[in-house]
Amino acid sequence: MTEQLQVRAAVYRGDPDGRLAVEQLRLDPPAHGEVRIRVRAAGVCGSDRHVIDGEWQVPMPAVMGHEAAGVVEAIGQGVRDLAPGDHVIVAWHQACQRCAECTGGKPWACTRVRSNDSQLPDGTTRWHDADGAEAWPYLAVGAMSECIVVPDFAAIKVDDRVPFDVASLIGCSAGTGFGAVANNAAVQPGESAVVVGAGGVGMSIISALRLAGANPIIAVDVSGEKLAEARRAGATHGLLAGAGLAAGVAELTGGGANVAFEAIGRVQTMQELPDLIRPGGRAVFVGLPPEGQELRIDGLQLAYDGKTIIGSNYGGLVPARDFPRIADAYLAGELPLDGLISARATLDDVNDAFDAMRRGERTRTVILFDGDGDEE
Repeated sequence: MTEQLQVRAAVYRGDPDGRLAVEQLRLDPPAHGEVRIRVRAAGVCGSDRHVIDGEWQVPMPAVMGHEAAGVVEAIGQGVRDLAPGDHVIVAWHQACQRCAECTGGKPWACTRVRSNDSQLPDGTTRWHDADGAEAWPYLAVGAMSECIVVPDFAAIKVDDRVPFDVASLIGCSAGTGFGAVANNAAVQPGESAVVVGAGGVGMSIISALRLAGANPIIAVDVSGEKLAEARRAGATHGLLAGAGLAAGVAELTGGGANVAFEAIGRVQTMQELPDLIRPGGRAVFVGLPPEGQELRIDGLQLAYDGKTIIGSNYGGLVPARDFPRIADAYLAGELPLDGLISARATLDDVNDAFDAMRRGERTRTVILFDGDGDEE
């Protein structure tokens, strides 16, 4: 059995200004069926910002981050399919593997998942602060830490040719975007698509639409610079958000897109999404709004036009199936995921990374460990 480790991690304790502190924590050894991972890269995601900006409530102190990639360092008893040295991507939605949804191939809909409560499947945590109090890994990962402990089924082995920074994004933003296209919307070649929001998840959706053969692919954002980036990711057109958006989409698609994706989590844009699709089209909600937000949608018009609204939870991913699938597409040059990373940082720069996100300056910041990178 390995011993308890001292690790540095970004911790949120409810600071009203949304600031994180880099603290020294104690990490218990992996229990039965668990693995300890030396984190090499952790993405800075909008879901983390929802927490530290007070929009979502989680147990505290919270070890932040949920997009992680690294190397297996130690295994608990009963682990058979992983070994020290394996490169892995971590799945934050740690489904129970036993309920009807899990056994029916929909682990993202698991009714017993504890990840949203920042608990491991057994309801506990492996983290303690300097005073011995329990600390809780956000979404059962706590990626912004030198090491983490997760159940073995949440650590998905990946080809070691995939760079750690890219691999970390497959665990959430890139995986969610890919899954929203391939799993939730099941986009077919030649279908028209619009993506509202050209951040990390939006860019991932655009890249996946290109791979799926969608055409045209229309990116929508308030930033002309991000629209230019979206074109490099595979968008055929870019439109600035605002009045006249629905008319602009209708003109480019001949009456509305077959499928539209909202990748921001803003109530206003979610409500407007059905206006961007043609009769019989699909509107996919991928972005996550603050807690307690309600939408106003014309139900009669929705029914009359035969439109479908799809909620996308983790892109409908089956991590053991989809993570390697996405990694293979990246290695084949079919998914240009490197372009999603606009900055690399160290753990000590974590607050600067969130400030840049609030200002809308970056697509994605990735925190690199072991001195691998400096912020650009």
